[in-house]
Amino acid sequence: MHSSFMPPRQVKIGDAAAFVGSTPRAIRHYHEIGLLPEPERGGDGRRRYGYEDMIRLLWIRRMADAGIALDDIRDAFTEGTASAGADSGEDGEGIAGVLERLEETLAAQEAELRRQRTVVRRMRAEGSRMGLLSDFVTERLKNLPEGSLRQADLDSLLVTERIFGPLGAALQAARFVALATHPALREESDRIDDAEEALDDSVAVDDPRVARVAVERHAFESALQAVIEEYGLDEDDDALCDAWDALHPATADDSGGGEDAADLGSGRREASSMSALEAIGKMPYDFSPARLRCMELAEELSAREALKSDR
Repeated sequence: MHSSFMPPRQVKIGDAAAFVGSTPRAIRHYHEIGLLPEPERGGDGRRRYGYEDMIRLLWIRRMADAGIALDDIRDAFTEGTASAGADSGEDGEGIAGVLERLEETLAAQEAELRRQRTVVRRMRAEGSRMGLLSDFVTERLKNLPEGSLRQADLDSLLVTERIFGPLGAALQAARFVALATHPALREESDRIDDAEEALDDSVAVDDPRVARVAVERHAFESALQAVIEEYGLDEDDDALCDAWDALHPATADDSGGGEDAADLGSGRREASSMSALEAIGKMPYDFSPARLRCMELAEELSAREALKSDR
């Protein structure tokens, strides 16, 4: 420093902000919340900041950059620990608690960033829509021929994952693996879907078409299940359940009976705290009474067939 240079005894708010890397607006906010005492004004009515003000501003800037909330910084200065260190004396307990909470928050943010990066990488590798499903689901679908999955397939998996969690959607994925690799089966699926959609509000529930489509749906589902078993996709289901159990050991909350035990435990609760039944009740399906009756009849046929096979 040149010997003739004389540092100013006080500086204006703009110079103070520039020195500490802040803004005049931020410094004014510090005054408003009691973080920085407002200095006396000069003859021109403007604030003037001295050495101690600048030291405090520098500490505020460093603490704010570390992620500490302004209210916590203010409390730290009130307790006299901001510049003396978090571990100095009994007064240091306050800021130590703040730092502990901050570290926990940052750890959670880091975990969330890692999760988001994993999703982005999966989206880039698997395609944007499919990549938004959990890796438990996309892992099962990634070897399918390009273009063999439809948007409606992904839509269904998305809904299932929201209700039953990643494991439920991964189990359902066997259906779409079979459809994607068996064109004739996909064609029959489309035909049945069209027949069900034709059961709109103009069709009475006792219309003969309702029962006929129910029989066709039951026959198709039986054929689909046969393909799943023939190609060992049901064995993959067992492996998936084992892998899920290894990653998510059962807790005391998961060991009880009732409906909660049937909605795949932590697989569903990971997505939402609501039960599967509650979630299903909040998801709208534009099904006519005739179509709902068709679904009921198809389920009854399946139940009868299962009963016969058990005898």
